Amino acid sequence: MSPRQPDPALERGFIAAVLAQGVDPELELAELRELARTALVEPIGELVQHRPRPERRTYLGKGKLAELKGAYEDAGAEVLVVDDELEPAQQRTLEDALQARVVDRTQLILDIFAQHATSSEGKLQVELAQLEYNLPRMRGLWQHLERLGGGVGTRGPGESQLETDRRLARRRITLLRRRLEELRKQRDIRRKERRRAETPTVALAGYTNVGKSTLLNALTGADVSVENRLFETLDPTTRGFDFDGRRYLVTDTVGFIRRLPTQLVEGFAATLEETLVADLVLHVVDASVSDERLDEQVAAVEAVLHEIGADDLPVELVVNKIDTVDPLRRRRLSNRFPGAVQVSALTGQNLEDLRARVADRFADRFEPVRLLLPYDEGGKLAELYALGAPIEAREDHEDGVLVHARLPRRELRRFTPYLIAEARSERATRAR
Repeated sequence: MSPRQPDPALERGFIAAVLAQGVDPELELAELRELARTALVEPIGELVQHRPRPERRTYLGKGKLAELKGAYEDAGAEVLVVDDELEPAQQRTLEDALQARVVDRTQLILDIFAQHATSSEGKLQVELAQLEYNLPRMRGLWQHLERLGGGVGTRGPGESQLETDRRLARRRITLLRRRLEELRKQRDIRRKERRRAETPTVALAGYTNVGKSTLLNALTGADVSVENRLFETLDPTTRGFDFDGRRYLVTDTVGFIRRLPTQLVEGFAATLEETLVADLVLHVVDASVSDERLDEQVAAVEAVLHEIGADDLPVELVVNKIDTVDPLRRRRLSNRFPGAVQVSALTGQNLEDLRARVADRFADRFEPVRLLLPYDEGGKLAELYALGAPIEAREDHEDGVLVHARLPRRELRRFTPYLIAEARSERATRAR
């Protein structure tokens, strides 16, 4: 591909990829181009080699590597972006051949994550993922000292410095894991409080940039950043909305992507586990993309849900951005995803239908009851409020407080003596 004039505010990047025979580079590399621009890199040229698998040591074949050197220099690029996770040896070979920085797909995504992390936990997760990625590649930072690797006449400061760097990196990894584990325990405590109150929790999952954060804001009145960038949301954000007298919690999670690197899944377990512990997953898809792209995105999300063990959770498909498509496209989406709620988080269209769908999913979680709580047992009323049970009405009577509420089913036995029918039965027995 011939070089084109780059945006002067962005770094000039050259893309290289090994693709299987028959794969269309224009479609396959569209996502990488978008990732590059999100990382402030403007793609100005591309080179693709079609072969079953990358060359083990050089990534590209010998002839293509020579072609890449010429094309890279002619384009005036500043960095090579590779659409694969490179082995350390492959990365060093490409760097030596081009005398330039080489960034693979994983490193590119990590750079985007580093730009977007805002909370202390998000920054810790980014640092951990970067350290784990860089640790096996640290030898590449000391290539001028590799000859001091060991043996008679080769021992020296290079070996000591490299080992010191590795040891410091491992120590830092251990410290980060310990801190993240402490934060995980704090989240567990908060979740237990939510479970005790039987508050339904809903996780928003979906491909990056499908509008999950906009949907969270529209459903709950939150104010999460909704800039049009990949991986804009890294930190889990939980907000609530009320519907028909009940409270529901909604959590926005990090966007998914094709071939999400394993260390990112592990490093961002804190975000992804919010999906794992949810009662319901709203899988949000983008109505505005092509059918082929839509299938790829749905498959990518389902693959990640399976990888983190969340694929057995109940899922509701939500088709977002319907304000961007015509009525014919909407009908086709209805046929493609029967039963899915079609919404526009931007305009608010059908959001009430989505809230009703969520409420219907949890309709059997609460039991409507009438309780008569004696005045001399005021603590029971406090317990009822502490449960977070929706209180629909409260009336003061001569022999106690009459409460109309929706009680979590598992708490029914605890309040059985105060059910209004039971109270009347007891009074009738005493009268006889």
